[in-house]
Amino acid sequence: MPYSPQLLLALDLIGTFAFALNGALTAVRAVRVDLVGVLTLGVVTAIGGGILRDVLIGSVPPATFVDLRYLGVATAGALVAFFLSAQLERMTLAIVVFDAVGLSVFCVTGATKALEFGLGGVQAALLGAVTAVGGGTLRDVLIRRVPAVLVSDLYAVPALIGAALAVVAVRTGLAPLPGVPVAAVVCFGIRMAGVVFALNVPSAPGRRRDEGDEPGSGGSA
Repeated sequence: MPYSPQLLLALDLIGTFAFALNGALTAVRAVRVDLVGVLTLGVVTAIGGGILRDVLIGSVPPATFVDLRYLGVATAGALVAFFLSAQLERMTLAIVVFDAVGLSVFCVTGATKALEFGLGGVQAALLGAVTAVGGGTLRDVLIRRVPAVLVSDLYAVPALIGAALAVVAVRTGLAPLPGVPVAAVVCFGIRMAGVVFALNVPSAPGRRRDEGDEPGSGGSA
């Protein structure tokens, strides 16, 4: 396949750092955990989706346990969030942006890696979305919050679209440039549009989106 391993690794590490920042900041804001808790939730958010993807496609051991750069970058992101939490915690939009960056990067790298292992296009797109939302879902479960993927404004949908575009880019020979980065940008744009304009996936008729949500569950990661 015409893809660049170096580009995908760079995107993967960018997503890992962004998700670690997001996970750690969410932990600080939601449950006021200590340093160990911040590191744990930051790292889980950053690498959880990738581990789920690798296990599902049969890549054993997962890439995170083979290449220590993933763990190192995730730890660095969590530490930055911990030591700068007083400044970053006031920047609510920053948490959403970090999450959108991680979401957009991981959906394309997850889909591309699934294709590398010989999966079909539909399966690769689904695994791209799993890679993108898996870490945040594990984080939300650990802090006893309704996972953002179930209640957030346009969260899983951008990941699916970005992953599908990445699959098309690889299959048509547009990867690595401009296809894969463009797919990530499209995912990021849709996610942020959902946040800015309060766009939501339709919910059950006769039921408000926030009805039945637990206090503090939040709509965005």
